[in-house]
Parts: sequence; C-alpha cells; structure tokens
Amino acid sequence: MDLDGIAGELDQQLSTVDYEREQAYPGDPGGRQPVHTVYVPADRVRPGLAAAWGAQARAVLAEHAPDGAALAAATGVDGAAELRGRVLAKLTAEPVEDLRVDLEDGFGAPGEAEEDAAARSAGRALREDLAAGTAPPFFGVRPKGLEPALRRRGLRSLALFLTELLDGTGLPGFVITFPKVTSVTQVSAAVWLCARLEREFGLADGELRFELQIETTQAILGPDGRATVAEMVHASEGRCVGLHYGTYDYSAACGVTAALQSMAHPVADHAKMVMLLAAAGTGVRLSDGSTNILPVGGAAEVHAGWRLHARLIRRSLDSAYYQGWDLHPHQLPTRFLATYAFYRDAFPAAAARLRAYRERIAGTVLDEPATAQAMAIALVRGLDCGALEAAEVTAAVGADRAELDALARRRVG
Repeated sequence: MDLDGIAGELDQQLSTVDYEREQAYPGDPGGRQPVHTVYVPADRVRPGLAAAWGAQARAVLAEHAPDGAALAAATGVDGAAELRGRVLAKLTAEPVEDLRVDLEDGFGAPGEAEEDAAARSAGRALREDLAAGTAPPFFGVRPKGLEPALRRRGLRSLALFLTELLDGTGLPGFVITFPKVTSVTQVSAAVWLCARLEREFGLADGELRFELQIETTQAILGPDGRATVAEMVHASEGRCVGLHYGTYDYSAACGVTAALQSMAHPVADHAKMVMLLAAAGTGVRLSDGSTNILPVGGAAEVHAGWRLHARLIRRSLDSAYYQGWDLHPHQLPTRFLATYAFYRDAFPAAAARLRAYRERIAGTVLDEPATAQAMAIALVRGLDCGALEAAEVTAAVGADRAELDALARRRVG
C-alpha cells in the first residue's frame, strides 16, 4: 500500500480547508490582556490620570478598609486579608491597565465646539503621559458610532484625537472602540476607515485595530437567525482584537426594566455566551461590561458597592470573561482584589496538575493537552496582572515563563 501517496492526495484534497481554518482561527495572539478597561469621559482626561485614579483608590481603601480584616468584611472576598498588600502595591504601580477615552455615551453631546476641544485635549494628555512614561500600558478611544446620525461627528472626533496623540511621533499600542455595531457591513466599513486613516496619518498598514462593542440585539442574532457577531469577527480582516459587552444598552434593547439591568441578567448571559463562541479560536478577546452601582458615599454604600462589584467580577471570571469595565476610581480596589483572589484560588491545583502533565506523573486526574493549555493560560494571566509571582509559579510547575507561554499558545495541526 502506498501510504505516502495516499497521504499526499489527502493533503491535497484538504489543503484549501486547512488554509481557510488557519486564517479564520489563528488561535490566541499571545501577549498580555488587561484585566479591565477604565472608561473616562474625554473632557475629564488630564495628564497623570492613571496616577490620580490610583491615589483616589488608595484613599478610599485607607478610609473604608484600613486593614486586611476590614477589607475582608467589607468585600466578602475570601483571602482578602492576605491580598490587601498586593492590591495596594498594584494601586501604586499600575492602577489602570487599560484606559478608554470616551467620546460616546459617557461624554454625551455638549456641542460641536466642546467636543472638538475635548477630543484635542484628551489626545494631548495621553501624548504627554506617553512621553513621561506614565500612560497605562493599554489605551484607546471610543468615538461616536457608525450609525447615520452620529458617524460624521464620530469621525471628526477620532481624527482630532489622533492628530493630537500622534504629533509626528508615531502610534504606540492603541485601539478604537466602535460602539453599537449592528451589521457586518459596518465592520467592513470600519476596516476601510482604519486603512484610510493609516494613509492619512502615515501609519503602517494594519496598525489601527479596533474593538466591537456588542450592545445591540442585531449584533447577536440577525434576521436570518445567524449569529451576526461571528460574521463580524471574520469580516474584520484581522483588525478586530476585542468584543466588549454593553450591559445597559443591550439589556434595554431586550426590554429589561432598569432595576433589573445587570451583567448577571439572563439576557446578558445569553449574549456573552454567543460572543464567547464567536470569538473562540479567532484570537479576538472578550470583555464583560460594567456595573453602574458605584462604591461612593458613606461606609455602608461603599461596602455594598464593593461587595456587588467583587461578586460580579468573580462571576465574569468563572464564565471565562477575563476583562471588564470600571467607571470610577473606587472600583479599582475590588477589581484587583477579586481578580487576584480568582487566580490565587486557581494556582495550587493548576500548578500541581500542570507539573503532573509535564512530568507524566500518574494521579487521580488524567489531563489532556487542551486542559494543560488552559491551565498554562490561567497561570500566565495570573502572572501578567500581578496576582502570581514568577518564582512561585516556576517552583510549583517546574517550568519557566517561556515554557508556560509556549504551552499557552499551543496549536493543533
């Protein structure tokens, strides 16, 4: 039997579908994903914003949870007492991982001149922070969307923002958030717009990337019964790097009354699971939305806001949504506390099982390569955000960061 010949013919028959699969599902791109996105109205963006948010977060922590026991009681997070020092260090060194300058709903429509000024001033503020080395590691802008009534205003604000941000210095890591997308055609238009702006600003091909904000029902389910969001991802020509769930617009579109609109409502769960499936294997990352119940006011109000925020973050993490929105500095303590608790809870078992998998040690759990990859990804995420230390992970797994990264990026075929 000529097995080599048969195999060659089989390769030939499947070559087209193999290529198409590689293009459509390239896998995780590697690199760090921020644990949150902080949305700040453009007219409130000033140089030193991240440090200012960190200072406010540390101040509310000192006032309403001055020690570990108080933080545990205030938030209901297991292990909070032991994690308070780690959270405090994060709030000092890197309080904002991802900043999104908001020129859409959070900014409103104060007038043409006012929006022009805000777009310009926000771009200048970020440029100053980049030059000073104080900008968040990830950042971007959310202009008004691509719907007819707002697209010209959104384009103008985006162009003004980029003009001030770039100032002839080139574009660092940056993303545009397109809100309220409803159709695949809008995504194709966003691809065209990015390419045109690259030419106008002298940027490299493909340098402008975007996120799609999923906050309309049409983005989840089209009139033909198909999952529109999946088609959107594949129409983006590799420029789409994220899908962000819009809690309140989507809930309202489904008719959910204001008192019940939440990241934890069943309509939210359905939308986010469709998004999860649409993004799987594509390299596009997911972000949950926000809660508008803020930890502000007296101790009772702050503690109640913290407990709700921490519960919702843990729920998102358990559902494989590793990023979310924060809208106020007082949410930062629970963002990092709940995130750190999640990764530290996962660490002992994941490390032990990954060591057993690597060293082929027999035990009560027989892990497959895909599960080993998932455990490596969890450890890498924990390292990236500061929940875990490199030395403790290496000691527990018997593998350094390079090997963990390789396991996390494993490809089949």
